[in-house]
Amino acid sequence: MERRNFIKAALLGGIAGAVKLKGNDLFADDKMSVSASNDLVAVMGGEPAQMYQKAIEAMGGISKYIKKGDKVVIKPNIGWDKAPELAANTNPQLVSAIIKDCFAAGAKEVTVFDHTCDQWQACYKNSGIESAAKEAGAKVAFAHDQKYFKTVKLPKGVRLKEVMIHEAIVDCDAWINVPILKTHGGARMTISMKNFMGIVWDRRFFHANDLHQCIADCSTYEKMPVLNIVDAYRVMTQNGPKGKGIEDVQLAKALFISPDIVAVDTAAVKFFAQFKEMKLDEVTHIGLAEKLNIGTTDISKLKVERIRLG
Repeated sequence: MERRNFIKAALLGGIAGAVKLKGNDLFADDKMSVSASNDLVAVMGGEPAQMYQKAIEAMGGISKYIKKGDKVVIKPNIGWDKAPELAANTNPQLVSAIIKDCFAAGAKEVTVFDHTCDQWQACYKNSGIESAAKEAGAKVAFAHDQKYFKTVKLPKGVRLKEVMIHEAIVDCDAWINVPILKTHGGARMTISMKNFMGIVWDRRFFHANDLHQCIADCSTYEKMPVLNIVDAYRVMTQNGPKGKGIEDVQLAKALFISPDIVAVDTAAVKFFAQFKEMKLDEVTHIGLAEKLNIGTTDISKLKVERIRLG
């Protein structure tokens, strides 16, 4: 049954990926010229590492964001004890490709971590991310104990004025945010800003004090990611953020990249809407973040490159 459902999901994902997106033109047939000054790049139709390479080239190369000698953190979603095929966590092939690219740029060290929801050792192992990270030469950090977190101030926050953030983020030279695109009950969508909940210790405060505002507030942290890379290779379209089975997954084969966290989440929501109806204003924290001047939802004002592979 699971294999049959997987094949069905893959076929549906391929069909959906071939149609023009509703209400936007992210994957127009006409390609824009490659430029190092792009604000946002959307790639579709390849494997995770391949799409990443095309995307980072169109953004000007990893050396534009990671410098020789940098201590770098890669922050994927590793929140759930699920295999990659179930799209609960970031694709390990993508994580591996980013790590290798950072080392190629001269990074001194690369660290990978997440404050998981399920038991952390099982999440790290069964997501495939722990082994992928280590094989690529990265360190895998612990995040299951409060001692690994440091209190930082959020002077621009509305509800969240301070928060405990993982020491790897606080102490790094640069970090890259690598969420997976999926549905979420409370936050509506899990994308780049929602992925910040894996760098903080006390997530319960978020849920008890206006989840969307707290997500937006946390995104005012002064050390923002140099890049947000949204993994939409497989997309969980229902029962997120954990999912129930392969029937919740669509094979979408897409990737979005931008230093603008609001813009990249906006693009990802519009893409998601072709699989399941979702309006941007339903994902309230995106608009709240824009009001805090974190980024823009008006993609038309940005230089966007759209790349189709295959």
